[in-house]
Order: sequence, then structure tokens, then C-alpha cells
Amino acid sequence: MKLHRKTGLRATAFGALAVSGALVLTACGSDDNTNPSGGKKTAAASNIDCGDAKGQLLAAGSSAQKNAMDLWVKNFQAACEGVEVNYQSIGSGGGITKFTQGQVAFAGSDSALKEDEVAASQKVCTGGKGINLPMVGGPVGIGYKLDGVDNLVLDAPTLAKIFDSKITKWNDPAIAKLNPGVKLPDTAIQAFHRSDESGTTQNFTKYLKAATPADWPYEAKKSWLAKGGQAANGSSGVASAVKDTNGAIGYFELSYATANNISTVKLNTGAAQPVEATTENASKAIAAAKIKGTGNDLALELDYATKAEGAYPIVLVTYEIVCDKGNKAETLPTLKAFLNYAVSEEGQKVLSDADYAPVPAEIAAKIREIVPTLS
Repeated sequence: MKLHRKTGLRATAFGALAVSGALVLTACGSDDNTNPSGGKKTAAASNIDCGDAKGQLLAAGSSAQKNAMDLWVKNFQAACEGVEVNYQSIGSGGGITKFTQGQVAFAGSDSALKEDEVAASQKVCTGGKGINLPMVGGPVGIGYKLDGVDNLVLDAPTLAKIFDSKITKWNDPAIAKLNPGVKLPDTAIQAFHRSDESGTTQNFTKYLKAATPADWPYEAKKSWLAKGGQAANGSSGVASAVKDTNGAIGYFELSYATANNISTVKLNTGAAQPVEATTENASKAIAAAKIKGTGNDLALELDYATKAEGAYPIVLVTYEIVCDKGNKAETLPTLKAFLNYAVSEEGQKVLSDADYAPVPAEIAAKIREIVPTLS
């Protein structure tokens, strides 16, 4: 299907999210462990086309997609003999820096490239530039630990004031009003944010800026700009800090909340009912995104202020950032094979098990057309 600029994404594209159970890669039909291109495959992953993949592929960036990347790397390396994919989870900003310095074959970022970053990429993408390919979607959960409270509702103004150190106690009247009948303790709030440059931070603050601009005077950037709070490195660091600290609150991808058994906030968005952070609810928000990139660049524009019923608005889409032209010849075959697998039906299906949302079907189809053209 041809996509046009500002094309809306159909909500039905996320039908795969309703699938539950073990969506893992399994053997497909044949006992033949070679692929049509001659690459070796294992019987356990014979549906992965290794093409001419070989050697080591270096990548770095978003910690938001780390759990998804771990699954992809495990399955791809099991299928493709002698291939190693090394993904460093150092944050979106660090990944983009490594990419524009030519240190990695691709970067993972929860925010699309800015104009100056595209310009910087042209120095390493000989004859081309960096483009954004959305590969992973999902909700940013607001995780908390508060003894005796396992059901908590907050809204954008309250979240903004909490993370800007203007609401400092859990029994604050603003929180109590949103949680009638809940016994809130007189416990100090300890708000954790990312210490590293992070697309997750940028998406979270884009939500605050869009949903409650009067309460969030800061720009939405990868670096944290608000006052006070405590910093931790990476989504894993913030999740660990919240898990270990009574009275804590922080933001990270839903997969980190699930892995650490951390409760997440339900959001009062103005819809009839508070909205829980789930992949299904996030998909309702992501499905309304529009393509703002041109040509083979598929950067998306998200509606962070949505009040649609059941739509969870704090979402992110993680991009794999690659050169459209000028990729290093020695790693290009492996790059294309790995990306082809990640955006394949099988590659996208494994995301649901890890609390991520597969990208919309029509976007995935477009990426499958783009990857073979990388040069």
C-alpha cells in the first residue's frame, strides 16, 4: 500500500495485539537448514532469511527497545551461523551520536532525527542521509511504589507538578481528589528521571507539554530540564530505583514495569474512565499517528493530548536509524538481513510477549519495501 505524507494509521493495524500466548519463533515445515541465498540456518529458526549476513553488526541507542532488541538478536543469531549483533543500550542521544560519528551500523532512537542530526549523518552516509524506520511501539508506564496503594489514578497536571517538585507528598489534595476512598500516606514523593539523554524522556515531556502546557513550562528534549527529583541511568536504572524505594515514581517502558513487578498509574485523560498502560490501549493512541517524514523517511507525528476512550497517550515509537545510501559495504548485508527479520511478521509478533506493540501493518509493509533498497 502506498503511504502519503500525513497519512493516518488505521487502528485495525494493531489487531495483532489481541493475540496472546507464546508468540515465539518456531520451525517452519522443512528440514532443509539452508536458505535460498545459501546462508546457514538452524532448524529452530528456519523462517529467518539470513541472506549474506556475516560477522559482527554494531548498533547502539534506545534503552526503551532493549528488551525487544534482546529477543530479535537472540533469534537472529540462533538462525544465522557466525553472525553477532551487538546492541549497546546507552540511550537515544548516545546512539545517534555514535551513528553520526560512523561508529555503528544503526542507532535506536525514541525520537526521530532532528534537522541538525540529519545534516550530521550526511558526513557518514556517503551520498545519502540518515532515515527513521519505526520498528517498535508501546506505552511509557508511570511506575510507582507506595506501600498500601496498588491502584492509583493521576492526570497530566498532577504528574507535571510531581515531576517539577511542586507536589511533594502522596496525600496532597490534588492526588486525593483523583483517588476518592484511597488511603494515601503522608509519604514524601521521590520522583526519578533519566540521567542520560533519552527519547523516553522526550516522549514523556512531549505528553506533559501537550496535555498540560500551563503546568509544564519546559521544552520537550532528550535531556531532563525540570527542577529537583533524582536521576538514574537508563530505563532499567529508573525502574530499579522505583522498585527499591517506597514513595517513588518514575517513567519507563511497560516491559520494565512488568519485569520488575512494578505497579503503574492509570491516567485520567478526560475520557469517561481512567486509562491503564497496556499495549492495546497504547495502540489506540499510536494508530492515530501521521507520517511527517518524506520519501523513505517514516518519522511519525503522535497525538499526546488525545482524549479518545481507552487511548493511553504516553506512548513512544522507537526508530532504527540507518543510512539510506552510503552504508559500509562489509556490514550492509547483515544490516539488511537483521532489519528484514525485525520488521517481518515473525519479528513483530515476538514484541507482544515483551509488552511492546508491533508497528502498524501498513507501516511494516512500507519498511519491508525500503530495507532492500538500502545501499
